Order: sequence, then structure tokens, then C-alpha cells
Amino acid sequence: MPDRPKPSPATSTVLPAFDIEYSSAVDTGRARSNNEDAVLVDEALSLCVLADGMGGYNAGEIASDMTVRGVRDQLARWRSDQGTGHTEATLRQGMSAAAQSANLAVFEAAQQHPEYAGMGTTLVLAMFEGQQVWIGHIGDSRAYRWRDGRLEQLTRDHSLLQEQIDAGVLTPEEAAYSLHRNLVTRAVGVEPDVVLEVHAHEMRVGDCLLLCSDGLSDMLPDAGIAQVMRAHDTLSGASQALVEAANAAGGRDNIAVILARAKGGTPPASRIWWPFKR
Repeated sequence: MPDRPKPSPATSTVLPAFDIEYSSAVDTGRARSNNEDAVLVDEALSLCVLADGMGGYNAGEIASDMTVRGVRDQLARWRSDQGTGHTEATLRQGMSAAAQSANLAVFEAAQQHPEYAGMGTTLVLAMFEGQQVWIGHIGDSRAYRWRDGRLEQLTRDHSLLQEQIDAGVLTPEEAAYSLHRNLVTRAVGVEPDVVLEVHAHEMRVGDCLLLCSDGLSDMLPDAGIAQVMRAHDTLSGASQALVEAANAAGGRDNIAVILARAKGGTPPASRIWWPFKR
């Protein structure tokens, strides 16, 4: 009998190699009257999605909510169609297609409703596959990895400020005081097409992934985020403490965080949930 063909090394598994524990927190902050940040966690898809909306007349809230739900729904359909046969290339394509689908929905909604003209949102999402996490982002919402007491930023902001830092016009220290810190160069819903930047990163048992809006990262330097993470063993405690620290530092914007920690063992029964907004 001939040997069975070996699976391609590019083929991904459907589930992460370990149990993933999740927590999230969303807060209006101290300066805003409404909340334009949105988060979604779908354990069945091993998926986390976070968006930071922008636009007047509550349009930012609509854009962010449409985006997190649209990305989740599109990836659920993609999962159903692909089954266990997808590769790293098709996973990247699936994530990009989900972002583009949400982008077009937000763009068309803005075209159809004049009061929503100019609405858009950032996007950062994470899907756990095997021993990796696939992260896609648009704008300046970030992903970090907390490993062995060290915080590492995994995404690079799509912002004017980041471009100035890359060009040597500003140092990171000067950038913290720039007036252009909230000007993004890429956003969901502003143009008919958008490009999702996608990268894969290794995850180990004990690693914790942090997704956040700039309501956290603008208020706390990386060292401040690390200090909060170091002080809390539970994800629920850490997520709430991050929000409280951002508010204590000024709370000038809405604050959204998602934490996802890799644990040993088999992934449990899954569910979908959204945290209450405050």
C-alpha cells in the first residue's frame, strides 16, 4: 500500500493548540459623552475583534459596531466554507476579505445616509490557529503580546505620527506630545477599498494577547501597560485595571481592551459574547 501523502506544512488547524481564556472591558472615558469603541469575542472562531469608530452624530459608534459584527459574520461563513482544509494563504485571504466586506458596508452606509458622511473606524482582529495567532489591523488600534513579564507591540500604527517617526522627523518621545497623534492614514469605511495588514505570531502557553484602542495606548506608555499587567494575575482584574489606569491618566477618549491568554489543555465549549458598555 502506498504511503499516505504528508500534510502540507502550510495547512492550518481549525482550533488553537491550547485553551484560550478571554476578558474585555469597554469604557466611555472621562471626556466623551458616548462610546464609539466596540469589541467582540467569538470563542467558536477563536476570534477577537476591536474597533474604534470616528464620525459625528454617533456615526463612529455605528461604524465600529457594523465592523466588529461584519468581520465576525464573514469569518464564520469563511470557516464554514473552508472547513479544515485551509492554508496560511487562504486564512490570510479570508481575514482580508472579511475586513473588505465590512469596509464596503460602512462606506455604502455613509453614502446612503448624509448624516453619517465621513464615518469610519479602526480595526484590529486576532484569530488563534494552532500555535500561532494571526493579527490583522487597520489604523492605530494595537495588538501587544505579554510574555514572561515583557510587553511587545505586534502592530505598527497606520498613522501620520508613525510615518513621521519612521522618517526621523520625530522621536517616539516627541511623538507623545504631538498634535497629530490621532490622524490615521488607513481606516475602515472611508474609501471603497482598504488593505488589512496581516501577520502571524507565535503563541506559547502563558502568553497573553492584548488588543486595545488608542484610548488606552495614548493614555499609558508601554511601561505603564506592563506595570498593570504585572500587578494582576486574573484577566478580568487586568482588563478592568487597564481601563481604570487610562482614566486616571486623563481618560481623554473611549477605552477598549481585549485580553486573551493561552492556557494548557483542550479548548472548551465555545460561546459568543459582547461586554456591556459603560
